[in-house]
Order: sequence, then C-alpha cells, then structure tokens
Amino acid sequence: MPTMKALGGRGMTRRGLVGAALAAGVGVPIGIAGVAGRSAAAPADSGPARLTLPAPTGPYRVGTVPLHLVDRSQPDPLAGPGRHRELMISVWYPARDVRRYPLAPWMTAASMRMLLDSAGFNPEAARAPLTAGHEGAPVLHPGRRLPVVVYSHGAGSHRSDTTIVVQELASHGYVVVTVDHTYDGFSEFPDGRVTVQEDNYDATPWTYSRDLRFVLDQIADLAAGRNPDVGHARLPAGLGSALDLNRIGMFGWSKGGTATALTMGTDRRVRAGLSLDGPMVSQPPPATDLYRPFMLMTAEYTRTTKPAVAEFFTHLRGWRLNIQAEEAIHSSYGDNQWLVPQLARIIGMSDEDLVDWIGTLDPTRAVRIGQAYPLAFFDLHLRQRGGHLLSGPSRTFPEVRFIP
Repeated sequence: MPTMKALGGRGMTRRGLVGAALAAGVGVPIGIAGVAGRSAAAPADSGPARLTLPAPTGPYRVGTVPLHLVDRSQPDPLAGPGRHRELMISVWYPARDVRRYPLAPWMTAASMRMLLDSAGFNPEAARAPLTAGHEGAPVLHPGRRLPVVVYSHGAGSHRSDTTIVVQELASHGYVVVTVDHTYDGFSEFPDGRVTVQEDNYDATPWTYSRDLRFVLDQIADLAAGRNPDVGHARLPAGLGSALDLNRIGMFGWSKGGTATALTMGTDRRVRAGLSLDGPMVSQPPPATDLYRPFMLMTAEYTRTTKPAVAEFFTHLRGWRLNIQAEEAIHSSYGDNQWLVPQLARIIGMSDEDLVDWIGTLDPTRAVRIGQAYPLAFFDLHLRQRGGHLLSGPSRTFPEVRFIP
C-alpha cells in the first residue's frame, strides 16, 4: 500500500512538514487522471488557477465565521512574558440569506503561498479553493437547537484539512467548530501573524486535548449569549441560540483523533467521538473505559499493525465500530485526496509521484466515503436517526470494510 510522504510528528524538517500538511489538506476530488466539470481546477483569467472543492450534499446553505480566542489559563512560552495561548477557530453552520455574504477561502492567500513554498512548490502555482461557507451569514434555525461537533487537525496541519467533511456536516444541520492547535501547524491571526510548527514547542495529543476542552468552554459562552472573540468580532445572527450543549460530538484526524479519545476520557460533555486514523499514542495513553459511542475509520494505523490502536479499542465499552476503506492511506479521509490531484495537474507532477502523495484510492470515492460515514455516525448518536450504513457492508460503498 502506498503511504503518504512522512507526516508531522515523524521526525520531519519544517519544510517537509509543510509539504505533509499540504498533502493532508488541500481540498477537492478529481480522479487521478482528472475529473471533468466543476470538480476540476477552475481556470483563472489571470494569475494562478484556483483549486476547487466538491459541493456538500445537504439541504442547507452553509455559513462560517472565524474567531480569535485566548486561553488565559495557559501562558505562551514562545510569545514572551505576560502572553497567553492564542487559538483560531472557525464555526460552520447551516445559514440563511447568504447572497450578501462572500464565500470563505479554504486558506488565506498568504498562508496558501507559504504552504506551497514550504512544500517545495512555486508559491504562485495555485490559489486556495473557495469553500461552501458564506462568511458571517445569519444562522438558519430549522427547528430545535443544533447539535455541535468539534474538529481537531493532524500534526503539522491546520483546521481546514478536513473541510469537505466539515461543510458536509454543516449542510445537514450541524454546527461544526474547527480548531487550530497553535505551534503545531499553520494558523493565521487577525493581525496577519502566521504561526507554523515550532520545534521548541512540545505539542502532544494532551496539548490538543487541553485546547479542545478550552474550546468547549468557549462554545458554552457562545450558547450563553457571550462573545469569546478577543477582538469582539461580529457574530452571525442567531449563532449562540442555535447551539445544543446536550448534543456535542468530536472528531479528529491523526493526532487529532488521539486527542478526541483523550478528551472523551476526561470530559463528559462529548457524547460521541470519531477518529480518522488516529495512532492513539500519547503519554499517558487513552486508557479510560468509554461507555459512549466511538468509531474508528482506520487506514494505516490499524488494530492489526498498531498495538496502541488495538489497546484503545478494548477500552470502548459502549457502541463501537471500526471501518476501513480498501487502499486508504493515512490522509485519505481528508481534503488531501481531492486537492492534491488538481495541484499535480497544474504543476505537471507525474502519475508515479501523485500516487506517492495520495495512494490509489479513487479521489471521488474517498470524498463520498468521507461525507457519508461521519454524517451517519453523528446522525445516529447525536440525533438518534437510524439508517443502515453503519449496520454492515453497503453495496453503495463496497470498498468499506467492517473490522470485527
């Protein structure tokens, strides 16, 4: 099975780590040989081509807003005396009256250029795609309060690396909060500062979990009508009153998957957790018995090859499931599978090098799997909506195996 080039946390240089982040998060599906129509990279009248993302499938338009948070319980050892840990998050949600609100980019232009340059590509090779999220649009309240899902990225990556899944959930009526773990990937703050992974900052899965528990507190502030943004950025109309704090889920990719497990073991506010190929390695490891639902979508970090994943699975005492797509590699369930082929076509990357980046799982199939299975999981456990997708193998997704 081809494996993606070494990821952050595997002894990479910063340059290589940025390249891994690119492979883990540039988002649009096109087949390895290319896909016609709106899935292909959009031509530009001048300047670099803009990559594209697949549209979400849900009935609702999507809104999004970035928020700048400061955790005053955590000093920032890199920023100097008196400074505290800063985090950027984005909130995604079903929206209404979106016409006047522009589409948010997958990543800012400055961050995208830095990402490409650090990966060894021409920083002007391509522009970041536009997402389905309309910046600042008012929230659509389709009835009762909306379930909330929190997302944690992989090492050396950023909060946009699984945008395809995130906007899919929002289009089906979820509020999704994505978190940048500062100093372990790319994050850009409102004043233009861009932070990257820092070798002298020990960002462990427990660091991520601490960030996530802090973000849960800020979500509670939003629901109570307060604005946690340090600059008091304008919030979308209806955001706080849309949040259902009794229906909170969490998912993460790679290190973020491990952090999801750790957070569930220490914070009962999270009712259901999903790991996208998390290695489950931390010190101490996620060893708390969990009686709440948890699902593994494995690829390279399998229970057969990784003892830590197998050990974690034994601590799942409630509803549990392990599925795996054939030919999936570590980054297959994120935006990587969709965006990298577009970039490859733009820069003239060979088919052999492309396979080295994304493996052989068909990008369109990877996107459909990434849209369908997380949605089915959270629908079942946060909305009590049945369906047969999680009950066994599906003819719609013959490549997805259920691991007993």
